[in-house]
Amino acid sequence: MKREENVSLEMSILQHMILVLASVLTLYPVLWVIKIALDPSEGLSTDLSVVSQEVSLNNFKFILFEQPFFTWLLNSAIISISTTLIGVLLACTAAYAFSRFRFPGRSAGLISFLVTQMFPGTLMLIPLYIILEKLHLLDRIAGLVFVYSTTAIPFCVWILKGYFDTIPKDLEEAARVDGASTFTIFWRIMMPLARPVIAITALFSFMTAW
Repeated sequence: MKREENVSLEMSILQHMILVLASVLTLYPVLWVIKIALDPSEGLSTDLSVVSQEVSLNNFKFILFEQPFFTWLLNSAIISISTTLIGVLLACTAAYAFSRFRFPGRSAGLISFLVTQMFPGTLMLIPLYIILEKLHLLDRIAGLVFVYSTTAIPFCVWILKGYFDTIPKDLEEAARVDGASTFTIFWRIMMPLARPVIAITALFSFMTAW
């Protein structure tokens, strides 16, 4: 009995040691970033210690009061929120159409969405620049929203379509028997049931744009 208690105690100590080590490895990058933020030197320190010899708030003063930081923050928020709203709305409608309707070009459309995810983003820099220049959207918030929305939609459509496929069609058939239109089924039945995946899609779109 005593031997079992000793073994249990040793296992508990080992588990706690592993957890402490994992916590240190997780917190170290955060502490190092805080140290760099409070370091008064202008260059990036190569010292791996998380303890700073000098502490200063000049970096925060510079970015908050000597730079248009809040304007940048507002622009980022506007772009990210607009991208999320447009991307999720278009992705939901497209995903529902691909999931429930059979129409010419359906398979080609799904494959094209998938193929676009195989190319690196840098490959689209020149075409996107030319398109934005033709539309007179360079150096405009609308241009960024347009670019971020179009690049996020294919992935979002695939996520939403997969979820819509899992929703039983019996619910739609029952609604049609009661006289519900296609839009009513989509808005009153499918959208509420898809709230979890819509939240994930919205988060993905927001983080991508941010």
